[in-house]
Amino acid sequence: MKVIDMHCDTIMAIYEGEKKNEKLELRQSDLNISVEKMEKGDYLAQCFAMFVPLGNVENAFETVNEMIDVFYQELDKNSDKLALALNYEDIIKNQKEGKMSAVLTIEEGGTTKGNLHFLRNLYRLGVRMITLTWNYENGIGFPNLMKKTDGTTDSTIPNTKDGLTKEGIALVQEMERLGIIIDVSHLSDAGFYDVLKYTTKPFVASHSNARGQCNHVRNMTDDMILKLAQRGGVMGINYAASFLEVPSTDDTNFMSTIDNMVKHIQYIKNLAGIDCIGLGSDFDGIPQNLEMKDASELPELEKAMIKAGFSQEEIEKVFYKNVLRVFKEVL
Repeated sequence: MKVIDMHCDTIMAIYEGEKKNEKLELRQSDLNISVEKMEKGDYLAQCFAMFVPLGNVENAFETVNEMIDVFYQELDKNSDKLALALNYEDIIKNQKEGKMSAVLTIEEGGTTKGNLHFLRNLYRLGVRMITLTWNYENGIGFPNLMKKTDGTTDSTIPNTKDGLTKEGIALVQEMERLGIIIDVSHLSDAGFYDVLKYTTKPFVASHSNARGQCNHVRNMTDDMILKLAQRGGVMGINYAASFLEVPSTDDTNFMSTIDNMVKHIQYIKNLAGIDCIGLGSDFDGIPQNLEMKDASELPELEKAMIKAGFSQEEIEKVFYKNVLRVFKEVL
């Protein structure tokens, strides 16, 4: 079964490893994502996020450009197996040539500094999806999970007040014009509805689950899922344990399970239909308490969905066809 994964932090892990003189390579490593593991998992395409944690860097725009350079270096090293995809046609062409596709994305819209000149240059560098926020206010919008004044966070109280700024509205409209997919994972609830208000094309929540199944602000409410589906967008099932199930206080063996992934898929299907569901692993950016440990094990999810009664067509839609449709329409 072919796979398109809308989100991983693998390039950030390689980039950070380089700074520590650790030799990590995309071809083969202990990371969740590698070229070899993707081959075993039968990947069609992987979206590689340039994840820039704003609070930990001096110059976000400089950092994201350094990460993009690492991304292209890894593409060069693996050109026999992996090729850049800027649109739907590239993915199909790469597949015909026996190669998997790599899609360049950014996690943290603040890397643009709200500057449309920077945004357009990132597009020219090949960026085709941007997650508008991470866990920091960034001048274009607000996240749902923010630290309070005492340094703590509450994962059950969403931000329904602070949406996109004036600069954020201009940014998403220019993203839509250029053909950069808008990603609302991490964005405040208020920001989600602003994206809905100020854009017209499908957008995505690249790595977010259903809040009705697991009450965490990183997940989406029923109404948000319905609105995303009505727009033709897709949400990617996130493999992180805390976004799949609320743990009991005495659970010391809390795991991300395939069964819980299937429960979220079933919940979303029953609510809004199968066409709005995709995969967004968040591999190499989440805790490693994972039953499905890496990209090679995606066939295990397929088996579980078959056992749960999903049809072959439904599984294909979740694994790659729904995301491919959005790529074809937006990019």
